[in-house]
Amino acid sequence: MASFVRKTGKLIAAGCTALLLANAAFAEPPAIQKPSSKADMQAALSGGVSGDRWKEGLLFEGVSPMPWLKSAANWFPGTEDIQPEEMRVTFMGTSPSIRPGQMNTSIYVELGNGDSFVFDMGEGAVANYVAARVALNQINHVFITHLHVDHFGSLPYLWMFGTWAGGWHEQLTVHGPSGRTPEYGTAKMVEGMKTMLGWHVDAFSVFPAGKGWDIKVNEFDFRDNGGVVYEKNGVKVIHWQRSHAKDGASGYRLDWNGMCFVWTGDGRPSNLDIKYAKGCDLYVTEMQTELVEIGSGVQGVPPFLARYTIDTHHTPAYAAGYLANQIKPRMFMTTHMPFDPYQNEEAVAEIREHWKGPFHFGAPDGIVVNMTKDQVWVREGILPDYPNNRSPQFDFSNGQLVVPLPPTSREKIQEPFVREQQIDPKKYYPKGYHPHLLEEWPVKSDLVVPLDSLPENLKGSMGEAWRLKQKNLKALEAKGK
Repeated sequence: MASFVRKTGKLIAAGCTALLLANAAFAEPPAIQKPSSKADMQAALSGGVSGDRWKEGLLFEGVSPMPWLKSAANWFPGTEDIQPEEMRVTFMGTSPSIRPGQMNTSIYVELGNGDSFVFDMGEGAVANYVAARVALNQINHVFITHLHVDHFGSLPYLWMFGTWAGGWHEQLTVHGPSGRTPEYGTAKMVEGMKTMLGWHVDAFSVFPAGKGWDIKVNEFDFRDNGGVVYEKNGVKVIHWQRSHAKDGASGYRLDWNGMCFVWTGDGRPSNLDIKYAKGCDLYVTEMQTELVEIGSGVQGVPPFLARYTIDTHHTPAYAAGYLANQIKPRMFMTTHMPFDPYQNEEAVAEIREHWKGPFHFGAPDGIVVNMTKDQVWVREGILPDYPNNRSPQFDFSNGQLVVPLPPTSREKIQEPFVREQQIDPKKYYPKGYHPHLLEEWPVKSDLVVPLDSLPENLKGSMGEAWRLKQKNLKALEAKGK
């Protein structure tokens, strides 16, 4: 009887469901109503304010999201192609004191012509490049403002693992100022880095290297204010001295396609900043608030030490606002700062003492700026904690992938004794499973693979940046640029 009741109940429920679906299928559509008047629709859409008077939020002309952005609030790595005439700036490290939410200072500049540049490469910042889906072999030009370790600490990792991850065909170039004497210049730093990494280089020489180990240094005279550091493909980078307690600190200005970006690096406020950054679109400087006593309590630093550090090395927030008001950028940003609530509101108040224009923090890590000649917009980048590395990116203009022969082999750099002590793989692989071990490089010369012979997934993933560059260059060429 109970079974009969259960079955009958299910049949009834099924019948009711079928009836409801049938009724829904034949339900009448909503009745068509008389449209509202154009005046009513305009009033609703504009909030009652006429279009020529409507301004929101920042109240600044040209500060608005571009139509191609996926989100006005957030940037998600890998979801937006940079446009042909666009400049995109990402803050990959934003603090002098490294901590999980803020790596040491680094700023990534991407241009619509396919070129990209790194300004400073502070400790830990390389993790944010990986999270932002930047292949390490895409980074070919690093501009160092000065040789405090929080501005170049990731350079060894970038060089070593950028070469390992496909950086075989274009040398990494480090641009940076000279010192008052040769031992304090950028070239000497790179020479010392080479010595420090000697074991690593030799050990990794069992992998392809090509030009990767031949790191280049472009050391310029720090006194040559306004001197050109880089000029190619319509991109020009100049430098000038910064007062950062010791000779050999510089600021940079990058100009391209009628737009410019400035990163001052660290230093005291200077007339040189005004001279060389004047009228630039995106002006970024470092900043310290006048919260010495409070900061000392939070950070455990004696107040006199904090005060002395600021007054000999850094730009107070009041001075940052003053400089911005002289330079008058389209967007003013500050970085190299602890992004903490107790400091942020005070920082804005101090900056607004002089600067009333568009302002945004270049912190915490992941802040992204999209800029064209007409618009600029700042968003928070969403960087994953556990990202996959992006595939190495290659230029496939010649229709092939070339993998260089490794410079050496294990037999040449390792005594046979230690290999003889390796445990027989048969002892640890499961019964019935034994992979074919690749204990020697599989070819005796460069491996040259025609593009058509590459698996589609590799051809697609490793050529993403190259294809976008070709597309944007055609668009720029069509506009006569």
